[in-house]
Amino acid sequence: MPPGACCGGTGKARLYRDTDVTETQAEPGADAPAPIPGPTAASQMLRSGVEWVVIIVGAILVALIVKTFFVQAFWIPSDSMVPALITDDRVLVNKLSYRLHDVNRGDLIVFERPDCDDPAEPEIKDLIKRVVALGGEQVHGRDGRVHVNGRVLEEPYLPVGAVTHDFGPYSVPAGHLWVMGDNRGISKDSRFLCNDTFTPIDEDSVIGRAFLQVWPVRSIETL
Repeated sequence: MPPGACCGGTGKARLYRDTDVTETQAEPGADAPAPIPGPTAASQMLRSGVEWVVIIVGAILVALIVKTFFVQAFWIPSDSMVPALITDDRVLVNKLSYRLHDVNRGDLIVFERPDCDDPAEPEIKDLIKRVVALGGEQVHGRDGRVHVNGRVLEEPYLPVGAVTHDFGPYSVPAGHLWVMGDNRGISKDSRFLCNDTFTPIDEDSVIGRAFLQVWPVRSIETL
C-alpha cells in the first residue's frame, strides 16, 4: 500500500466537505438572495376574521338544530306546578323522548296551548303539566284523591296536604292525555282548560318531556 493510502478516505471526505462549503458561498460582489416575505398583519387579521365567522355561523346552526329537534329551554309562567316548579323557573325539554318511547304517567310534559283556552294571556303559547291518565283510561276525582280505572293514584310529587277537588269520571279518548298541575288548587288543566269543560290534550300537541330544571342555578336538578 502506498504511503498515505490509509488516510486517503479521510482526505477525500475532507475534499467533499471543502467543495460543499465552496459551492454554498456567494461569489464576491454577488447580490444576496431576496428574503421570503412573511404574512402581513392585514392578511392575519383577515384569516382570523374568516375563522371566527365560520365558528360563529357553525355554532348558530348547531344551536338551531338542537333547539328544533332535540332540546329546548322553557320558562314557567305560573305557580301551577308548585312545589316541583315555581314562576320564572327554567326547564330543559327533551323533544326526542316520545319519538323513542311512549308517554308515561307522571311525566312532566310541555304541550301547545289548546286553541279553545282563555286568550287572556296570548303570549303564553305552551303549557307544562303532569300526565295523570293515558288514552283509554278512566279518570275520576273523588274524596280528595285522583282515581284511575277505579284505583287511587299515588302522587308523591304533590305538596303535603294537597286535596284534589271532585271531578268526573271521564274516559280519556285514545291518542289523548289527561294532564294536571301539582298545585291542584290553582292549576288550569284538563279539568277546565277550555271554558271549564273537561279537555284531555291530543298527544300530537306534546312538544316534549321536561327533564331538567336549569334556573335558578341553586335549584338545578332532574325532574
